[in-house]
Amino acid sequence: MSFDYYNLFWLLLPVAAFSGWLIAHLDYKRKQRKNDFDLPSAYFKGLNFLLNEQPDKAIEVFVKMLDVNPETVETHLALGNLFRRRGEVERAIRIHQNIIARPNLQKKQRSQALLELGQDYLKAGLFDRAENLFLELAESRVYRSQALRQLLHIYQQEKEWDNAITFCRKLAGATGESMDAVIAHYYCELAEQAINNKDYDAARPYTKKALRVSANCVRASILLGKMESEIGNYKDAIKAWKRIEKQDIHYLGEVAKQIADCYHQLDDEAGLFDFFQDAYSRHQSVRIMLAMADVIREQDGPAAAEKFVIKEMRVRPSVPGLHYLIELSLSQPEKAENEDLILLRAIIGGLHGQYEGYRCVQCGFRGRILHWFCPGCSHWDTVKPVMEADR
Repeated sequence: MSFDYYNLFWLLLPVAAFSGWLIAHLDYKRKQRKNDFDLPSAYFKGLNFLLNEQPDKAIEVFVKMLDVNPETVETHLALGNLFRRRGEVERAIRIHQNIIARPNLQKKQRSQALLELGQDYLKAGLFDRAENLFLELAESRVYRSQALRQLLHIYQQEKEWDNAITFCRKLAGATGESMDAVIAHYYCELAEQAINNKDYDAARPYTKKALRVSANCVRASILLGKMESEIGNYKDAIKAWKRIEKQDIHYLGEVAKQIADCYHQLDDEAGLFDFFQDAYSRHQSVRIMLAMADVIREQDGPAAAEKFVIKEMRVRPSVPGLHYLIELSLSQPEKAENEDLILLRAIIGGLHGQYEGYRCVQCGFRGRILHWFCPGCSHWDTVKPVMEADR
């Protein structure tokens, strides 16, 4: 077993503090008592196990030598946390349950032990037990905000979005921090559930609530536009998606094709051209430039689109733009067999792959689909399209 110096440091710190108290405060009667287990020698025995890279044996010694009382609670909590970090959740649970069972604990100490035990249950996947403990702590002043955060974690995992909204508001009240963006996502989760069931009458109010809570909720605009488009309300769909430009321009490219489709359904080619031309003049986004190129290609042909892309590439060169230009050239019959272009496409193809998909700007997580809740760092709204993430 490899030796973990980080765990050694945090284990020795409370044990050393306890041993100092122990030696200074044991009364004469206890000193004279004959025990089969000599505490000071046990301490050094446990330390020896640690130094000889036998942490399991060391932990057993320390657990055996420590009685739970108000002066030793911190040491027991440290040991329980060490067990949990090592993945030995059952042992961590036993230690924390043993602390809670003691009648002479201070209120704050008991609350801390409850918090730790709840985290043990979470690690073990016992969400119901963890929820009950955190609900108890959420009603007290001590560790209230920590308990509320853990409850949010549980409700997100269990997809209990109504509960998540309720306790997210309680957390905002307890900490003073704004949770509006998170609450908006919870409403969007409810909307998506309804949309998957084709229940648009139930889904639409959820998207509206999300936008009332957080006017910059891109996800709500995307969902609202999707619903309106699917039932043939193309103007309303375009209106919903246009809102994204002001909310967060990074995501406008996510609905560029859908916007174009709606304009086609309305037979409004001039409106389609004007929309992308205006959006690109304001933001110079790579994805909007490529969407604009598609519009020009459909309306005026590939040669006109090629001319537009070349002009823009001279000002703002990019790998995605070059890749698009090569594909556009090869789509024309007179250039389809151009060996130089085919070779260049093969070379650029590998680089272009780096600009596809999505990346979290917080932790660097990469994925092929858009996650509104980052699986890497558990933050909302931090995953952006790779092509736009650094703009």
